[in-house]
Amino acid sequence: MSTTSLEYCEVQKSDHIMTVTMNRPDRLNALHSPANRELGEVFDEFAADDELWVAVITGAGRGFSAGNDLRYQAEGGERFPTPRGFAGLTSRFDLTKPVIAAVNGVAMGGGFEIALACDLIIASDQARFALPEPKVGLAALAGGLQRLPRQIGAKRALGMILTGRHVSADEGYDLGFVTAVVPHDSLMEEAMNWANQIKDCAPLSVRASKDVVYRSLDIASLEESMQHKYESVRAMVQSEDFVEGPKAFAEKRSPQWKGR
Repeated sequence: MSTTSLEYCEVQKSDHIMTVTMNRPDRLNALHSPANRELGEVFDEFAADDELWVAVITGAGRGFSAGNDLRYQAEGGERFPTPRGFAGLTSRFDLTKPVIAAVNGVAMGGGFEIALACDLIIASDQARFALPEPKVGLAALAGGLQRLPRQIGAKRALGMILTGRHVSADEGYDLGFVTAVVPHDSLMEEAMNWANQIKDCAPLSVRASKDVVYRSLDIASLEESMQHKYESVRAMVQSEDFVEGPKAFAEKRSPQWKGR
């Protein structure tokens, strides 16, 4: 395992899995422009590294992320464009590799939007979720207003959005945006269990599957969606793994995925 400690996060890489820990615990991992830029670079590297197949993101201390660091903003801290959004994820639309949010505590505003931008949300039983922006005269414009209705339906989403109310991990599971809820001390073990299950599948098949799911949501016709030419599917079909999978099955052995 390799570990890199950056200014605002810690990155571990091991066996095709990258784990990113947002590391501003004194501010409940609220993120400012410098942190978002750093995390954007981390996920740029993840996207480009053929040896990294799955990512897990979590928070240091007792919170996942309290969202935008309003104190930094109020103190006049430098602000600059961060085109990949909160944690380098909320405005990233071209990543076909799967990302898992391991939510260890509060995920508020932009913090919840980070989790919603991930493909799976594994939540500690101590996790809390909210889009409280209307309570301070703002709106959840980093994807929360778009992703939450797509994931749980407009009526349920508006029940959270218009009130800014806090939702427990169990209610998040019932609403449908949480994948699994586990005891707090088991959170990272469970998140890594999901990451390893994904890693055991052919990486290009995983990427094609994720890509088709999200892109098909924007195509109104089922028939058109099924007939659409997806570049990720083309890459899968032309890969060495596309041959290796059936061959390993016929030979009754575990496949040796190469991701190419």
